[in-house]
Amino acid sequence: MTTAPLTTGTGAATTAAPAASPEMAKLKKAAHAFEAVFIRQMIGSMREASQGDGIFDSEATKQFQDMSDAKTADSMADKGALGIADLLVKQYGARLTASTTPGASPAATAGPAPDTKVAK
Repeated sequence: MTTAPLTTGTGAATTAAPAASPEMAKLKKAAHAFEAVFIRQMIGSMREASQGDGIFDSEATKQFQDMSDAKTADSMADKGALGIADLLVKQYGARLTASTTPGASPAATAGPAPDTKVAK
């Protein structure tokens, strides 16, 4: 049994990515950096929650653990381990493409509408 890629109504494969704009590249870079910082903070919080100091713990050991944690976080972000960067690109990329599309209405890119209640 063979499988074919999913297609849209126009017959184009959904696996093909649209042409990347400079703004989209900046968004992807920022999203990746955010994911790395988030993971670094999470690892640091987990390490602080440890039960106590080990026999070989010192300031030098702490410094090397921090460097190792940063490298681990960067590696996890590169692999997209949590998928945070992908979600950010998906969410904000839609706004970015909508705002750069000619003829796009400002209401579509301005975000949620303000809460307008009618006074009775």
